[in-house]
Amino acid sequence: MKHQLDFEKPIAELQRKLDELKQHPQAHSFKEEIERMEKKLEESRRQVFSSLTPWQRVQLARHPKRPYTLDYIQLAFTDFSELHGDRLYAEDRAVVGGFARIQGHRVMVIGTQKGRDTKENIRRNFGCAHPEGYRKALRLMRMAHKFGLPIITLIDTAGAYPGIGAEERHIAEAIAVNLREMMLFEVPIIAAVIGEGGSGGALGIGVADRVLILENAYYSVISPEGCAAILWKDRSAAAKAAEALKITAKDLFELKLVDEIVPEPLGGAHNDWATTAATLKERLVCHLEELLKLPTSELLKKRYEKFRAFGHFLEKPTAPAAAEAAAKSA
Repeated sequence: MKHQLDFEKPIAELQRKLDELKQHPQAHSFKEEIERMEKKLEESRRQVFSSLTPWQRVQLARHPKRPYTLDYIQLAFTDFSELHGDRLYAEDRAVVGGFARIQGHRVMVIGTQKGRDTKENIRRNFGCAHPEGYRKALRLMRMAHKFGLPIITLIDTAGAYPGIGAEERHIAEAIAVNLREMMLFEVPIIAAVIGEGGSGGALGIGVADRVLILENAYYSVISPEGCAAILWKDRSAAAKAAEALKITAKDLFELKLVDEIVPEPLGGAHNDWATTAATLKERLVCHLEELLKLPTSELLKKRYEKFRAFGHFLEKPTAPAAAEAAAKSA
Protein backbone atom coordinates (compact mmCIF):
# COMPACT_ATOMS: atom_id res chain seq x y z
CA MET A 1 0.00 0.00 0.00
CA LYS A 2 1.34 3.41 -0.97
CA HIS A 3 1.51 6.36 1.44
CA GLN A 4 2.02 4.24 4.55
CA LEU A 5 2.41 6.09 7.81
CA ASP A 6 5.10 4.78 10.17
CA PHE A 7 2.62 3.16 12.54
CA GLU A 8 0.78 1.53 9.62
CA LYS A 9 3.85 -0.31 8.27
CA PRO A 10 3.69 -3.40 10.56
CA ILE A 11 0.02 -3.84 9.62
CA ALA A 12 0.80 -3.41 5.92
CA GLU A 13 3.58 -6.01 6.15
CA LEU A 14 1.22 -8.52 7.77
CA GLN A 15 -1.38 -7.80 5.08
CA ARG A 16 1.22 -8.35 2.35
CA LYS A 17 2.21 -11.74 3.77
CA LEU A 18 -1.41 -12.76 4.12
CA ASP A 19 -2.17 -11.80 0.52
CA GLU A 20 0.83 -13.78 -0.71
CA LEU A 21 -0.34 -16.82 1.22
CA LYS A 22 -3.87 -16.55 -0.17
CA GLN A 23 -2.52 -16.32 -3.73
CA HIS A 24 -0.33 -19.40 -3.33
CA PRO A 25 -1.31 -22.23 -5.70
CA GLN A 26 -1.68 -24.53 -2.69
CA ALA A 27 -3.54 -21.97 -0.54
CA HIS A 28 -6.09 -24.58 0.58
CA SER A 29 -3.25 -26.40 2.34
CA PHE A 30 -2.57 -23.34 4.49
CA LYS A 31 -6.13 -22.79 5.71
CA GLU A 32 -5.22 -22.83 9.40
CA GLU A 33 -2.20 -20.57 8.84
CA ILE A 34 -4.36 -18.08 6.89
CA GLU A 35 -6.98 -18.01 9.64
CA ARG A 36 -4.28 -17.48 12.26
CA MET A 37 -2.75 -14.61 10.28
CA GLU A 38 -6.17 -12.98 9.73
CA LYS A 39 -6.80 -13.01 13.48
CA LYS A 40 -3.33 -11.61 14.15
CA LEU A 41 -3.87 -8.87 11.54
CA GLU A 42 -7.20 -7.85 13.04
CA GLU A 43 -5.75 -7.78 16.55
CA SER A 44 -2.72 -5.75 15.43
CA ARG A 45 -4.95 -3.25 13.65
CA ARG A 46 -7.14 -2.93 16.73
CA GLN A 47 -4.18 -2.42 19.06
CA VAL A 48 -2.56 0.23 16.87
CA PHE A 49 -5.67 2.27 16.13
CA SER A 50 -7.10 2.15 19.65
CA SER A 51 -4.05 3.84 21.14
CA LEU A 52 -3.10 6.54 18.63
CA THR A 53 -1.28 9.62 19.90
CA PRO A 54 -2.56 13.12 18.99
CA TRP A 55 0.27 13.48 16.46
CA GLN A 56 -0.61 10.17 14.83
CA ARG A 57 -4.21 11.35 14.48
CA VAL A 58 -2.95 14.55 12.83
CA GLN A 59 -1.04 12.37 10.37
CA LEU A 60 -4.20 10.37 9.65
CA ALA A 61 -6.18 13.58 9.14
CA ARG A 62 -3.63 14.55 6.47
CA HIS A 63 -3.47 11.12 4.82
CA PRO A 64 -3.39 11.65 1.03
CA LYS A 65 -5.76 8.73 0.48
CA ARG A 66 -8.38 10.11 2.86
CA PRO A 67 -11.73 11.05 1.23
CA TYR A 68 -12.10 14.78 0.51
CA THR A 69 -15.15 17.04 0.23
CA LEU A 70 -16.06 16.09 -3.36
CA ASP A 71 -15.75 12.41 -2.45
CA TYR A 72 -18.26 12.81 0.39
CA ILE A 73 -20.55 14.83 -1.87
CA GLN A 74 -20.49 12.00 -4.40
CA LEU A 75 -21.04 9.27 -1.79
CA ALA A 76 -23.44 10.92 0.67
CA PHE A 77 -25.36 13.48 -1.42
CA THR A 78 -27.37 13.35 -4.64
CA ASP A 79 -28.28 15.86 -7.37
CA PHE A 80 -25.22 18.00 -6.70
CA SER A 81 -25.08 21.08 -8.92
CA GLU A 82 -21.83 23.00 -8.43
CA LEU A 83 -21.83 26.80 -8.44
CA HIS A 84 -18.76 28.89 -9.21
CA GLY A 85 -17.26 32.30 -8.55
CA ASP A 86 -17.65 35.02 -5.94
CA ARG A 87 -19.00 37.65 -8.43
CA LEU A 88 -16.32 40.02 -7.16
CA TYR A 89 -12.89 38.78 -8.21
CA ALA A 90 -12.40 35.18 -9.33
CA GLU A 91 -13.23 31.50 -9.00
CA ASP A 92 -11.36 29.84 -6.12
CA ARG A 93 -11.21 26.07 -6.63
CA ALA A 94 -10.07 25.48 -3.03
CA VAL A 95 -13.74 25.99 -2.09
CA VAL A 96 -16.48 23.97 -3.76
CA GLY A 97 -20.21 24.22 -3.24
CA GLY A 98 -23.65 24.06 -4.71
CA PHE A 99 -27.18 22.73 -4.43
CA ALA A 100 -27.63 19.10 -3.40
CA ARG A 101 -29.94 16.66 -1.70
CA ILE A 102 -29.22 14.47 1.30
CA GLN A 103 -31.79 11.76 1.96
CA GLY A 104 -34.55 13.84 0.38
CA HIS A 105 -33.62 17.14 2.03
CA ARG A 106 -32.62 19.99 -0.28
CA VAL A 107 -29.47 21.69 1.05
CA MET A 108 -26.58 23.94 0.10
CA VAL A 109 -23.33 22.02 0.61
CA ILE A 110 -20.00 23.87 0.77
CA GLY A 111 -16.50 22.62 1.57
CA THR A 112 -12.78 23.04 1.17
CA GLN A 113 -11.19 20.74 -1.41
CA LYS A 114 -7.62 19.44 -1.67
CA GLY A 115 -6.03 17.79 -4.71
CA ARG A 116 -5.01 14.18 -5.26
CA ASP A 117 -1.83 14.92 -7.21
CA THR A 118 0.57 17.82 -7.72
CA LYS A 119 -1.32 19.25 -10.69
CA GLU A 120 -4.67 19.23 -8.90
CA ASN A 121 -3.15 20.49 -5.65
CA ILE A 122 -1.79 23.51 -7.50
CA ARG A 123 -5.21 24.05 -9.06
CA ARG A 124 -6.90 23.72 -5.67
CA ASN A 125 -4.10 25.60 -3.87
CA PHE A 126 -3.67 22.60 -1.52
CA GLY A 127 -7.12 23.30 -0.06
CA CYS A 128 -6.07 26.74 1.23
CA ALA A 129 -8.66 29.30 0.13
CA HIS A 130 -8.04 32.88 -0.98
CA PRO A 131 -10.46 35.67 0.03
CA GLU A 132 -12.55 34.96 -3.08
CA GLY A 133 -13.08 31.41 -1.82
CA TYR A 134 -14.69 32.66 1.39
CA ARG A 135 -16.67 35.25 -0.57
CA LYS A 136 -17.91 32.50 -2.87
CA ALA A 137 -18.95 30.48 0.18
CA LEU A 138 -20.74 33.54 1.56
CA ARG A 139 -22.53 34.10 -1.76
CA LEU A 140 -23.79 30.51 -1.72
CA MET A 141 -24.86 30.75 1.93
CA ARG A 142 -26.78 33.96 1.22
CA MET A 143 -28.51 32.15 -1.63
CA ALA A 144 -29.38 29.29 0.74
CA HIS A 145 -30.78 31.79 3.23
CA LYS A 146 -32.86 33.42 0.49
CA PHE A 147 -34.41 30.11 -0.58
CA GLY A 148 -34.70 28.67 2.93
CA LEU A 149 -32.20 25.86 2.37
CA PRO A 150 -30.17 24.33 5.24
CA ILE A 151 -26.41 24.74 4.91
CA ILE A 152 -23.91 21.90 5.35
CA THR A 153 -20.18 22.68 5.34
CA LEU A 154 -17.34 20.15 5.11
CA ILE A 155 -14.04 21.39 6.53
CA ASP A 156 -10.67 20.06 5.41
CA THR A 157 -7.99 22.73 5.17
CA ALA A 158 -4.64 23.50 6.74
CA GLY A 159 -5.78 27.13 6.86
CA ALA A 160 -6.57 30.11 4.70
CA TYR A 161 -3.88 31.00 2.15
CA PRO A 162 -1.34 33.35 3.86
CA GLY A 163 0.21 34.85 0.70
CA ILE A 164 0.66 38.48 -0.29
CA GLY A 165 -2.18 38.34 -2.82
CA ALA A 166 -4.61 37.09 -0.17
CA GLU A 167 -3.57 39.88 2.19
CA GLU A 168 -3.98 42.47 -0.57
CA ARG A 169 -7.51 41.25 -1.18
CA HIS A 170 -8.29 41.29 2.57
CA ILE A 171 -8.40 37.66 3.68
CA ALA A 172 -9.02 38.58 7.34
CA GLU A 173 -11.99 40.76 6.39
CA ALA A 174 -13.47 38.02 4.20
CA ILE A 175 -13.30 35.48 7.04
CA ALA A 176 -14.60 37.99 9.60
CA VAL A 177 -17.65 38.80 7.45
CA ASN A 178 -18.39 35.07 7.12
CA LEU A 179 -18.28 34.66 10.90
CA ARG A 180 -20.73 37.54 11.37
CA GLU A 181 -23.11 36.48 8.61
CA MET A 182 -23.16 32.80 9.53
CA MET A 183 -24.24 33.70 13.04
CA LEU A 184 -27.30 35.45 11.57
CA PHE A 185 -28.55 33.15 8.80
CA GLU A 186 -32.09 31.99 9.57
CA VAL A 187 -31.57 28.45 8.30
CA PRO A 188 -30.01 25.41 10.01
CA ILE A 189 -26.23 25.17 9.61
CA ILE A 190 -24.21 22.01 10.21
CA ALA A 191 -20.41 21.89 9.92
CA ALA A 192 -18.35 18.71 9.78
CA VAL A 193 -14.57 18.60 10.15
CA ILE A 194 -13.58 15.72 7.85
CA GLY A 195 -9.79 16.09 7.93
CA GLU A 196 -7.75 19.13 8.88
CA GLY A 197 -9.47 22.01 10.64
CA GLY A 198 -6.85 24.73 10.48
CA SER A 199 -7.37 28.06 12.23
CA GLY A 200 -9.52 30.82 10.71
CA GLY A 201 -9.42 29.04 7.39
CA ALA A 202 -11.64 26.36 8.91
CA LEU A 203 -13.69 28.71 11.06
CA GLY A 204 -14.56 30.80 7.98
CA ILE A 205 -17.15 28.13 7.10
CA GLY A 206 -17.42 26.63 10.59
CA VAL A 207 -19.96 28.77 12.49
CA ALA A 208 -22.84 26.34 12.82
CA ASP A 209 -25.70 25.10 14.97
CA ARG A 210 -24.03 21.70 15.15
CA VAL A 211 -20.32 20.99 14.67
CA LEU A 212 -19.35 17.38 13.99
CA ILE A 213 -15.85 15.96 13.67
CA LEU A 214 -14.61 12.67 12.27
CA GLU A 215 -12.78 10.46 14.74
CA ASN A 216 -9.33 11.04 13.23
CA ALA A 217 -9.78 14.68 12.20
CA TYR A 218 -8.42 17.65 14.14
CA TYR A 219 -9.51 21.26 14.72
CA SER A 220 -6.96 23.79 15.90
CA VAL A 221 -6.07 27.46 16.11
CA ILE A 222 -2.62 26.64 14.71
CA SER A 223 -0.88 23.63 13.19
CA PRO A 224 1.29 21.51 15.53
CA GLU A 225 4.35 22.49 13.46
CA GLY A 226 3.54 26.19 13.74
CA CYS A 227 2.97 25.91 17.49
CA ALA A 228 6.26 24.00 17.91
CA ALA A 229 8.15 26.64 15.93
CA ILE A 230 6.80 29.38 18.21
CA LEU A 231 7.01 27.70 21.63
CA TRP A 232 9.99 25.38 21.21
CA LYS A 233 11.75 27.15 18.30
CA ASP A 234 11.81 23.76 16.60
CA ARG A 235 9.21 22.33 14.20
CA SER A 236 10.38 18.81 15.06
CA ALA A 237 8.57 19.23 18.39
CA ALA A 238 5.25 18.96 16.53
CA ALA A 239 4.27 15.77 18.38
CA LYS A 240 4.68 17.54 21.72
CA ALA A 241 2.68 20.51 20.41
CA ALA A 242 -0.14 18.27 19.16
CA GLU A 243 -0.45 16.83 22.67
CA ALA A 244 -0.47 20.27 24.31
CA LEU A 245 -2.94 21.86 21.87
CA LYS A 246 -5.79 19.42 22.70
CA ILE A 247 -6.84 19.26 19.05
CA THR A 248 -8.12 15.69 18.71
CA ALA A 249 -11.80 14.86 18.37
CA LYS A 250 -11.88 13.39 21.90
CA ASP A 251 -10.31 16.50 23.44
CA LEU A 252 -12.59 18.85 21.54
CA PHE A 253 -15.69 16.91 22.54
CA GLU A 254 -14.66 16.95 26.21
CA LEU A 255 -14.11 20.73 25.96
CA LYS A 256 -17.60 21.05 24.38
CA LEU A 257 -16.18 22.68 21.25
CA VAL A 258 -17.77 20.06 19.00
CA ASP A 259 -21.15 18.39 19.34
CA GLU A 260 -20.40 14.86 18.17
CA ILE A 261 -17.56 12.57 17.13
CA VAL A 262 -18.37 10.63 13.98
CA PRO A 263 -16.65 7.20 14.18
CA GLU A 264 -14.40 5.99 11.37
CA PRO A 265 -13.84 2.38 10.29
CA LEU A 266 -10.97 0.59 12.00
CA GLY A 267 -7.80 1.82 10.31
CA GLY A 268 -9.15 5.24 9.36
CA ALA A 269 -11.44 6.74 6.73
CA HIS A 270 -8.90 6.16 3.96
CA ASN A 271 -9.38 2.40 4.31
CA ASP A 272 -13.16 2.45 3.74
CA TRP A 273 -14.63 5.51 2.05
CA ALA A 274 -18.12 4.05 1.64
CA THR A 275 -18.62 3.17 5.31
CA THR A 276 -17.26 6.53 6.48
CA ALA A 277 -19.53 8.44 4.08
CA ALA A 278 -22.56 6.38 5.11
CA THR A 279 -21.90 7.05 8.80
CA LEU A 280 -21.37 10.78 8.20
CA LYS A 281 -24.54 10.95 6.11
CA GLU A 282 -26.59 9.28 8.83
CA ARG A 283 -25.35 11.73 11.47
CA LEU A 284 -25.82 14.78 9.23
CA VAL A 285 -29.40 13.78 8.47
CA CYS A 286 -30.13 13.10 12.14
CA HIS A 287 -28.92 16.56 13.22
CA LEU A 288 -30.57 18.25 10.24
CA GLU A 289 -33.98 16.79 11.04
CA GLU A 290 -33.64 17.90 14.67
CA LEU A 291 -32.73 21.45 13.65
CA LEU A 292 -35.55 21.71 11.09
CA LYS A 293 -38.06 21.26 13.92
CA LEU A 294 -36.85 24.38 15.74
CA PRO A 295 -38.53 27.77 15.24
CA THR A 296 -36.18 30.34 13.69
CA SER A 297 -36.02 32.44 16.85
CA GLU A 298 -34.98 29.44 18.95
CA LEU A 299 -32.48 28.31 16.31
CA LEU A 300 -30.71 31.69 16.38
CA LYS A 301 -30.87 31.87 20.19
CA LYS A 302 -29.28 28.44 20.61
CA ARG A 303 -26.58 29.25 18.03
CA TYR A 304 -25.71 32.45 19.87
CA GLU A 305 -25.62 30.70 23.26
CA LYS A 306 -23.49 27.89 21.84
CA PHE A 307 -20.65 30.17 20.80
CA ARG A 308 -20.95 32.49 23.81
CA ALA A 309 -20.36 29.45 26.04
CA PHE A 310 -16.91 28.79 24.54
CA GLY A 311 -13.81 29.69 26.52
CA HIS A 312 -14.90 29.04 30.10
CA PHE A 313 -12.04 28.56 32.52
CA LEU A 314 -11.43 28.04 36.22
CA GLU A 315 -9.27 30.42 38.19
CA LYS A 316 -7.66 29.44 41.47
CA PRO A 317 -8.76 31.96 44.13
CA THR A 318 -6.13 33.92 46.08
CA ALA A 319 -5.67 33.11 49.78
CA PRO A 320 -7.67 36.13 51.11
CA ALA A 321 -10.50 35.45 48.65
CA ALA A 322 -10.57 31.77 49.65
CA ALA A 323 -10.71 32.65 53.34
CA GLU A 324 -13.52 35.16 52.73
CA ALA A 325 -15.51 32.57 50.76
CA ALA A 326 -15.03 30.01 53.53
CA ALA A 327 -16.20 32.51 56.17
CA LYS A 328 -19.33 33.31 54.17
CA SER A 329 -20.21 29.67 53.73
CA ALA A 330 -19.79 29.08 57.46
